[in-house]
Amino acid sequence: MTKKLYYENAYLTEWETNILETIEKEDGYYVILEETAFYPHGGGQPCDTGSIQGISVIDVLNEDDQVLHKVASLKSIPQEGTVTCKVDWNQRFDHMQQHSGQHLLSAVCLDLYKAMTLSFHLGTDYCTIDVEASELSTSQLESIEREVNRRIYQNHRILSYWVNEEEVKSLNLVKQPKVTKDIRIVEIEDVEYNACGGTHVSSTGEIGMIKLLKAEKHKGNTRIYFKAGYRALEEFNDSQRILGALSAKFKTGKHEIMDRIEKWELEQKQLQAELAILKEQNDEYVAAQMLDGQEGNLIAHIFEDKTLKDLQNLASKITSQSDAFVLLATAAENKVVLAQNNNSGQSCGAFFKEHLGNFNGKGGGSNILAQAGFPTWEDAQAFYEFASQQIKDQM
Repeated sequence: MTKKLYYENAYLTEWETNILETIEKEDGYYVILEETAFYPHGGGQPCDTGSIQGISVIDVLNEDDQVLHKVASLKSIPQEGTVTCKVDWNQRFDHMQQHSGQHLLSAVCLDLYKAMTLSFHLGTDYCTIDVEASELSTSQLESIEREVNRRIYQNHRILSYWVNEEEVKSLNLVKQPKVTKDIRIVEIEDVEYNACGGTHVSSTGEIGMIKLLKAEKHKGNTRIYFKAGYRALEEFNDSQRILGALSAKFKTGKHEIMDRIEKWELEQKQLQAELAILKEQNDEYVAAQMLDGQEGNLIAHIFEDKTLKDLQNLASKITSQSDAFVLLATAAENKVVLAQNNNSGQSCGAFFKEHLGNFNGKGGGSNILAQAGFPTWEDAQAFYEFASQQIKDQM
């Protein structure tokens, strides 16, 4: 059985030990050590990474009291003898801050609002706890955040130790453990006792800070997103950078940014409304010009800068005033539209379905309107010219 050094000292990051076994499986290479400080996956906490004899440790698993270290290769790792091991300290300390932060946050949620923690997830970007509460208001979340940081500043000691089944009965545990022997307790002095196998900082002060990001309803309960320690500091710095950029862009102080954004949004809505009127007038003018120039049973034109929606709107205006087919293309989006007013007895959609594949096009439509997109303008133009000739000759 592997001796688990991370239970004795969570701050140990470098040590020498003996190789017990090297294993080659279908999914990679594994090493079993006599002693390890590499924490395996478990209890909502990801595993440590680092190196064994200079070879990267990329995963750590716990199987039948043996800790399996998945390594990038077995090169430089002897089948037996002594090896040097190193844990990635930045990652380890981050996990310690997040996990200890979760214990403290869960205790505060329970103390303030009787919201028991149901689950915990320590992700690479953020952490979450699901608490037994149908809803937590903004003011309640603010109270939780203030209180949890107040308890960080009080710098409560965090202890870990082992108890047996009888001893655990004397502790006021948040939740009873599933195991009945070798029960590991993590105690935040004067705050809570919790059965936990994770790695933790030695006092709440080392958590640094906790920032709640948001809360949302999840399966009838509430999921709280948070960051602790350096992650919380990085979140603050990112927010400051964004706030600074917005202040510079809108040429205003941070407290006036929302007012400036609301004013800008109103201006944009007004501009969009004015633009829509001008586009409508322009489409009416273009439709009239194309109707004046109609020859035979087809009105066709290629535009350089119109969108698919523009083509559809224009085609609709023209077909409302003419029995001719309307064939329009746009070089800006490699799109083609075919429309009619349904008096010809032919189907635009059926025509597209029959011929698009020959020009690498994808699309479809109804009897009176069809549209298609093409990977290149050359393909779109070729289909446009083909359709134009077909309509003139047959339709």
